[in-house]
Amino acid sequence: MYKEGKIYVIGIGPGGKENMTYEAIQIFNDVECVVGYKSYIELIREMIADKEVISSGMKKEIERCELCFDIAEQGKKVAIVSSGDAGIYGMAGLIYEVAKRRDSKIEIEVVCGVTSSTAAASILGAPLMHDYAVISLSDLLTPWELIEKRVNYAAQGDFVTTIYNPKSMERTWQIEKVKEIFLSVRDKNTPVGIVRNAKRADESLVITTLEFMTNHDIDMFSTVIIGNSQSYIWQNKIITPRGYKV
Repeated sequence: MYKEGKIYVIGIGPGGKENMTYEAIQIFNDVECVVGYKSYIELIREMIADKEVISSGMKKEIERCELCFDIAEQGKKVAIVSSGDAGIYGMAGLIYEVAKRRDSKIEIEVVCGVTSSTAAASILGAPLMHDYAVISLSDLLTPWELIEKRVNYAAQGDFVTTIYNPKSMERTWQIEKVKEIFLSVRDKNTPVGIVRNAKRADESLVITTLEFMTNHDIDMFSTVIIGNSQSYIWQNKIITPRGYKV
């Protein structure tokens, strides 16, 4: 029998306490150990100064999950952190996959967080007021052919579309392909918002159109939101109507 060990999978949002849920803050007070990617740990370092902290670099996600189970099996409460929401491109799914493989009986609780999509949307105005899709352009874990298929469906379905991981030093052409796909079915003046480091100290934003969106700086810290056929720009904000008769 296990002692009362438990794993919390916590979405820390953009990383600042002001944009973190009250529940997440309370759990950080309660756990004995915090595990995470080193850059995310640094964002919350002051909040967890009195905890055992274990951080590691990129591509160590499975090892971090395994470590959480090892710690929880010692009867400890441990938190593993994700930026944004842990259930959206975060650690929640992987924790459950590892639990399944280990046939673990450790209790797991996922704590929701503010996503890059919703953080960026709040800065841009109200672009996500109708159906929307979220697509990552990172092909580290998903083949580009499948990503491209999903982009095509989102464009054809007239979804507002949030693009995560739009461009990196090595991966530069995919965002151009996204623009090409959307231009094939959507007006060139469709509003596009580009938010870099949403809700962080060096936040910046650009509101532009589909035609010119790749003329602006875009990198891995950027979130790109492409409006649907009804979205419009008003007073430097992007609004997508929900359908009310105003």
